[in-house]
Amino acid sequence: MQASDAIVFLFDCDNTLLDNDRVQDDLRLLLERDFGKAACERYWQIFEDLRARLGYADYLQALQHLRPEVGNDPRLLEVSAFLLDYPFAERLYPGALDMLERVHAYSTPAVLSDGDVVFQPHKIHRAGLWNAVAGRVLIYVHKERELDDIQARLPAQHYIMVDDKPRILAAMKAVLGERLTTVSVHQGHYARQPEGAAAPVADMNLEHISDLRGLDRAALVEAARPG
Repeated sequence: MQASDAIVFLFDCDNTLLDNDRVQDDLRLLLERDFGKAACERYWQIFEDLRARLGYADYLQALQHLRPEVGNDPRLLEVSAFLLDYPFAERLYPGALDMLERVHAYSTPAVLSDGDVVFQPHKIHRAGLWNAVAGRVLIYVHKERELDDIQARLPAQHYIMVDDKPRILAAMKAVLGERLTTVSVHQGHYARQPEGAAAPVADMNLEHISDLRGLDRAALVEAARPG
């Protein structure tokens, strides 16, 4: 275990630092163009079924399952290349990298994401986020259930978690209490879902990830305390 840092900033990836909804829209357009609307909808059905079973999004495995249903169409190989070569850096939210550099002045930034062990780290690398946080990247199936492991790998006196999913922020806050400041960014479709409105309110709520640049260390830590 390394020595504890005063503050560790934990950033979700999808729809927090990176506009993953736009990535999905681009993939949807490609699938519908090459395979038709029915096959496109079937892909996303497989995708959601896998996510329900595995606990995380697996774009590449969904393609594997779709392959026999489209008659082993060789154009599916191009969809795989599309995903692997996708310019994820172009889908970072405006100001995301600048914001990471700013918070590094008073904290240790890290990426804390859910996902598989192949495509999700690939995406984080391609987006430039891996280097931006000096390799401090943790990926789990359910990150909110791995707080002991997170604290062992990134020891800190205080944590700040930035995420677009209110239920994850609420689950982490229930365990860490005043040692965690939860920051909800209202980006992406998860932030707009009804179950998000039903979750406990985060310590801080921002419209865009770039709004974080205007907050200082003291305000972020103080926000974690009741009242």
